[in-house]
Amino acid sequence: MTVVSPADTARPEVSRAGGIAVAISDGVATVEICNLAQRNALTRAMCLEIQELMPQLDADPDVAVVVLRGAGNTFCAGAAISELASVLIDLQEDGSTVDHLSAADSAIASLAKPAVALVDGACMGGGWQIASACDFIIANERAVIGLTPAKIGIIYPRPGIERLVRLVGHANAKYILLTGQTFSATEARALGLVADVVPSEFFEEKCAALINTLRSRSQFSMHSMKRLMDLTDAGSGLAVIDQEWAEAWAAMPDSPDMEIGIKAFLDREQPRFTWRPVG
Repeated sequence: MTVVSPADTARPEVSRAGGIAVAISDGVATVEICNLAQRNALTRAMCLEIQELMPQLDADPDVAVVVLRGAGNTFCAGAAISELASVLIDLQEDGSTVDHLSAADSAIASLAKPAVALVDGACMGGGWQIASACDFIIANERAVIGLTPAKIGIIYPRPGIERLVRLVGHANAKYILLTGQTFSATEARALGLVADVVPSEFFEEKCAALINTLRSRSQFSMHSMKRLMDLTDAGSGLAVIDQEWAEAWAAMPDSPDMEIGIKAFLDREQPRFTWRPVG
């Protein structure tokens, strides 16, 4: 794993050997999938790096937002074909198997902090799965997205299928997976595979503005609402959801951000929120 100092505002250096690069600057952790020789395909080692990295970023007080992107002009070609078995069905000594791609997915989805995937170029197979584990995807208009397990005789991992169904509905999910068709960014947005599409010439500028917007918002609000939405999305029991809602609602007046936000609104100023997660 390549880690760039928080003082370094440049994007991480690209590794052709395959790895995950991290740069932290101004409250933003930029995580880059770096495997140019294989169009940023995910190896077993890279999936393990993601699993190790995400809890560290969640616990880092210098990180408010996590950004996931691919090195160069490709987001991710999916799981590395040469390592497909070890990525998806890694045989353990006890005879069980481990799906490292879905474990990486879970590590991203478990972030309490807002996470955004910036998709440029090809986003294929498992690439879309880990991108969709973020809170939303912003795609460059030149991006292409395809979920193609039927082309190589495998089954798309369960977390990926379940999220796909939630996002696009049963009929569209079947259409996407059974045909293995590749979609333009505009088509992907119409289907619900991405949240927004940005023209290529404005992609970096618009994405930077979006990240700055997230950095300026209340972390109390974002963390709380993300947790509550994820509970609902995961189909948690009503009693659990009710309890979480009650606790979040009760914590709202005790958070400094509520008073700060109201005062700034009345004074027509930009709020400077101070709430930070504990631990």
